[in-house]
Amino acid sequence: MSTFDFPPSITSRPTYGTLEPRAGKFHLMIADAEGAEAILRLAEADPSLMGKSHIMYIPGETGDRFTAKLEALAPKQLYVGPSYTAAVPRLRRILQDAHMGLQVYLTGTEGLMGQAMLEATTAGIPHTAIQTEHRGSVARRMQCVHCKGITENVITDPFKCSHCGLNLFVRDHYSRRLAAFQAVCIDAEDPGNVPPSVELYT
Repeated sequence: MSTFDFPPSITSRPTYGTLEPRAGKFHLMIADAEGAEAILRLAEADPSLMGKSHIMYIPGETGDRFTAKLEALAPKQLYVGPSYTAAVPRLRRILQDAHMGLQVYLTGTEGLMGQAMLEATTAGIPHTAIQTEHRGSVARRMQCVHCKGITENVITDPFKCSHCGLNLFVRDHYSRRLAAFQAVCIDAEDPGNVPPSVELYT
């Protein structure tokens, strides 16, 4: 299993559940990497969903490990893309054309779920109506509060900003508006005093 139990944290930190079948005329399922496992389990729980589902899948490092299994579900539509960025125009069009009763399921990494959540809420879907299930990597999408640059797939704390080069402390404070966690300079008051980096959740 590719699940992880995140430790308790502050209120702004996203929490995730387990995808469950819901009644609806159309189902949009967005996943990356091991998130495919959650979709496969959802389909097993209610095979009737597939005929009304559009699955958007970004394999990432899992390659073609899950693609054939998703194809075998025979969803109404299946999109397999190279990156989340490449999938955004399609996602925006789906949300633009959506009707009442759309059910949205997000699963996989926090970066994928956060960005897809932002698109869905921007389109008018309340975040409380969107189901999420974390699967796979615990890497974070971080914003440097100093230069505002985004660093993807952060797995160590502290880490160096990929834009301005500052040594940043990984915080649990999360911005839904930016779909990113916030990071602050760890040695601002004592330049050069930077503790060794450790992997998140070790």
